[in-house]
Amino acid sequence: MHRFRLLLALLLAPALTGCFASGGAEDAAGDAKEGSRLRVALAFPPAENLSPYGADATILSRLGITESLTALDANGAAAPALAASWRREDDRNWLFTLREATFQDGTDVTPAAVAASLTHATEAKPAPAALSGVTLKAEADGDTGVRITTDEPDPVLPLRMSSPSLAVLSTKAYGKTGAVDPAGTATGPFELTDVTGATAASLDRFDDYWGGRAQAAGVDVKFIADGTARAAALRTGQADLAESIPVAQAATLEEATREETATTRTTSLLLNSDSGPFKDPKVRAAAREAVDTGALADGVYEGHADAGAGIYGPAVTWAEGKRKRPAGRAEATSPKGARITLATYDNRPELPEVAQVLKQQLEKAGFRVELEVREYSRLESDALDGKFDAFVLARNTLVDTGDPVAVLAGDFTCDGGYNLARLCDKNVDRAVAEAEGVTDTAKRQDAVMAAEAEILGTDAVVPLVHQRIITGVGTAVRGALLDPYERTLVGTGTRR
Repeated sequence: MHRFRLLLALLLAPALTGCFASGGAEDAAGDAKEGSRLRVALAFPPAENLSPYGADATILSRLGITESLTALDANGAAAPALAASWRREDDRNWLFTLREATFQDGTDVTPAAVAASLTHATEAKPAPAALSGVTLKAEADGDTGVRITTDEPDPVLPLRMSSPSLAVLSTKAYGKTGAVDPAGTATGPFELTDVTGATAASLDRFDDYWGGRAQAAGVDVKFIADGTARAAALRTGQADLAESIPVAQAATLEEATREETATTRTTSLLLNSDSGPFKDPKVRAAAREAVDTGALADGVYEGHADAGAGIYGPAVTWAEGKRKRPAGRAEATSPKGARITLATYDNRPELPEVAQVLKQQLEKAGFRVELEVREYSRLESDALDGKFDAFVLARNTLVDTGDPVAVLAGDFTCDGGYNLARLCDKNVDRAVAEAEGVTDTAKRQDAVMAAEAEILGTDAVVPLVHQRIITGVGTAVRGALLDPYERTLVGTGTRR
């Protein structure tokens, strides 16, 4: 199978690479003083018109367009970004001190502008995942300060403020209809200047960026859902950076152009616990027992992933030593030929293969499975509305805030804004709420693992594999930003 896929990739390459035409980008011999433009192939087209409040937020941060008050450092701690420093005044109040910065529309980043931007985020519907279960108020304080007050004590607020969905934009970004336009209104080293539907985008260098002038003159982006095409674009020199190279394509790239990064991304099977066959916990247990995660890690991922151990994988280094065994699971019952619809998306090429293997495993256990695969932007709304019985999702568990509690609150509580499993369980909600209230880092981690055990005990989620992401990086490229949180890709030092 591996040889067949490799041969197929090579045969299809000429037909697929044409989708990454130059689009006006400079070639590698561009003006050295001005810097060449970077050509980037991304896997996920915008699903929400590049609104920062949903899945598109990471597109904006990965391309160096938007920034938040804080960022995450290599250890997952909060680091300065638009806020140069911060301090906790009491249980509910934090004061962030802004650095001198300018929005891409030429206006200053002021406390009033930042407070207004955060207020818009709190009013967004649905709420950004980073604000799930949190109520906060932002107000200007003097010439450089922004005071953020929470209804309840929030010990990880600086981590929460690092979320790409809490990017700071100028007042011009917010329209009367509630739409948010990041073009020319953000603060990052690159300014979004043009978007061609869900196929392409152009960025120009923002020369007044507070962190210094970017070395690349701009970025030309193509959104290419087909993983074979992304790999081929890099291999044939039509792309400088290509994210999420499929495992099946890795061998087609020169070793020097493959960068493998351990990530906090877990691929899981989410079972609709609100309606359909999986409303019955005994049927969910039958599905969980049918899944062979080792076959997925070794077969589909060809060793570039680890078998699912929980919601958090090996990249979350503290999790394994604190993991608790799920208790109170229902006893599996025969599915008796229950018909289910299993859905996933093809932006991550391994997922349809994972779904196909799961289909076989579930059918062997007695389910009748209909498989549905679409591009993510055409699937998300139906998934959120609970129109599928089961969903295969690759989710970065720390992408929203860097705080491990956030993904639990957003994905598995009754009021969670990204609850694809449609789970609403009082014990889960209680455990997540308890974890949210713990200040001490070690004790918070213990509470997170207790909440994970409660969630896994419902069998609404079956962790499948913990991924390592392969990024294609051209041999002439320097300074690509690869991190386990998948928030960054292009920055001031990224060039060719």
